[in-house]
Amino acid sequence: MQDAYVRAFQCLGQFAGRAKFSTWLTRIAVHEALARAHKAKRFEEWDDMNENMQGEIGAAPLKLNPESETASVEMNKILEQAIGSRPEQYRTVVMMRDVEEMTTGETAECLSLTEDYVKIRLHRAHGMLRKELYQSARISEANAFPFHAPRCDRIATNVFARLATLETPQRRVGI
Repeated sequence: MQDAYVRAFQCLGQFAGRAKFSTWLTRIAVHEALARAHKAKRFEEWDDMNENMQGEIGAAPLKLNPESETASVEMNKILEQAIGSRPEQYRTVVMMRDVEEMTTGETAECLSLTEDYVKIRLHRAHGMLRKELYQSARISEANAFPFHAPRCDRIATNVFARLATLETPQRRVGI
């Protein structure tokens, strides 16, 4: 996020005003995140490895602590119950799209629906699930993602510190 803000400051002269400033800034942040993900992806694909290399690589089993394991089991139960309690037309679409990972087209074909209807049902089902999960967790949507002022302050402080070390961009007339 800090890099995105610094990059936006450096490229401020390129902001043409064809879109909202927040949209422009979000695009910069998304591009920054994608670039970082691309750089972090420095591993060879499994299918591209020869069989000898595949045999040499062994993944360590993931061990959760008892508290995390219990929370995971409970969350699975809650999610399973929430999906299971949806009306059949919504439950079926959620199962096919989210659990079975079928495409919208495949789901539409299996259910003899149009792709638009599949999208509508999935959107409505997700809304119902979100509402039920918030109720199960006894939180309101407004309080689900609280604003973390101290974190925001740290980010802003770091951005301003980095901006102070940069050369000042040449100011254009009228800016």
